[in-house]
Amino acid sequence: MTPNREDYLKLIFELGGDVKKINNKQIVAGLNVSAASVSEMISKLVKEDLVEHSPYQGVQLTERGLRKASTLIRKHRLWEVFLVEHLNYSWNEVHDDAEVLEHVTSKTLENRLANYLNSPQFCPHGGVIPEDNQPVHEKSRQTLIDYPINTKIRIARVLDEKDLLDYLMSIDLKIHEEYIITEIAAYEGPVTIKNNEKELAISYKAASTIFVDQSLESED
Repeated sequence: MTPNREDYLKLIFELGGDVKKINNKQIVAGLNVSAASVSEMISKLVKEDLVEHSPYQGVQLTERGLRKASTLIRKHRLWEVFLVEHLNYSWNEVHDDAEVLEHVTSKTLENRLANYLNSPQFCPHGGVIPEDNQPVHEKSRQTLIDYPINTKIRIARVLDEKDLLDYLMSIDLKIHEEYIITEIAAYEGPVTIKNNEKELAISYKAASTIFVDQSLESED
């Protein structure tokens, strides 16, 4: 498999394509490629039995595709943990180097890296790290755009995409922080969230790739 194919499988997985259909528009936005390129690659992945495609609905990983994606995700996220914990990378810097390293990581290196890191469960962006040779499913979560005003939320996971991570770093949003949604602008405008320390207006595009857990209590 080429890195290009691997990038598609990983993104489909991150968007929830292990359990639901992901439309081409989401893939276009996540990989910053043309719609024509996505359609062409999806056709190839279907022929290789890595995804299933339903017209007007989108694509979903097959069992074979999920196994491939889980292996890729494991290597990528282990390297992200290593880079953050041992080489002082920030969470928005790790993606590109982890992308390079995953493609040259043997099974032996992968497992020794996991042992060295004491088998971490999550990457710096909140994503689950699969166990060796085990297909994995991300916890099903709604995104920031799916909740109404006055909902209390906790930032649980963000899409592992360089431009998004740079943007979140620039506005000082971090994993595990808790907020209240205070405003949702019309026509796919920004979503404003606030806690005792800061108030952030997050673009609609970014908010749609920030996965959150709802707090037990929300404001009336």
